Amino acid sequence: MSFSDFKNRSKSSIQDLTKKMESMTTSKDSYKDDRFWRPELDKSSNGYAVIRFLPAVDGEDLPWAKYYSHGFKGKGGWYIEKSRTTLGEKDPVSEMNTELWNSGIESDKDIARQRKRRLHYTSNILVVSDPANPQNEGKIFLYKYGKKIFDKIQEAMNPEFEDENPVNPFDFWQGANFKLKVRKVAGFINYDKSEFESASALFDGDDEKLETLWKTQYALGEFTDASTFKTYDELKKRLSDVLGSDIRNSAPSDSVSTAESVDFTKKESSTDSQPTTESATESTDALSYFEKLANES
Repeated sequence: MSFSDFKNRSKSSIQDLTKKMESMTTSKDSYKDDRFWRPELDKSSNGYAVIRFLPAVDGEDLPWAKYYSHGFKGKGGWYIEKSRTTLGEKDPVSEMNTELWNSGIESDKDIARQRKRRLHYTSNILVVSDPANPQNEGKIFLYKYGKKIFDKIQEAMNPEFEDENPVNPFDFWQGANFKLKVRKVAGFINYDKSEFESASALFDGDDEKLETLWKTQYALGEFTDASTFKTYDELKKRLSDVLGSDIRNSAPSDSVSTAESVDFTKKESSTDSQPTTESATESTDALSYFEKLANES
């Protein structure tokens, strides 16, 4: 570009810059992962969909990834991080919770309960029916769910009664569709009416279609790979930034109100347990909360 051209362009540069600035201020960065599916709830917090859990991908042993995280708010902002207890290692939040629990003070135990680790599972699914978003039907997604739904899977694989046949929900040929029924019960998101259909072959057992499906599933290793976790020291610093020197330093609504899936904005009731064992139900806050924190984390 010659200097004369540069000089001529400068006359319109302010208009160009103004347009770009407007675009920057009106556009909103999104950290939503489009690989994930979530059922859409109506105004009554009810939802319905039919999904099929898919088998492990080539090179992986399990059809799910399991990990823990912590989510709560302090005076210094939000803490939302995966817990290194997933890797069988010590984690600063778990250590803090143990200290609070062992103090013998009931208010400390309440704080520890609010900050307890949350259990997550992620699997590949095929969306069979999604009345709220029919464009999703027939597509593969990742689905994040919690203990309540994982219990349903375990019940299908290990039925309680002798007249019930065990079903591997992740099997192409001997598996079963899962009817996800979401309700609001006593102010909490509830999954109790969700159930598996009778066993049936996916795509009527068409191996060509099943192979194509299998090869297009997402690998799950990233969710439990050690490289995706912050180091102990990094987590310790983040915890200090959020709470300061006082581990009881909380802000209003300091715990993550949660439900079975990360994409719900309601919460599911659960029984609190001592944070050192922490067999908690899966949790979530609003998706926007996690999107906001993605940049912070």
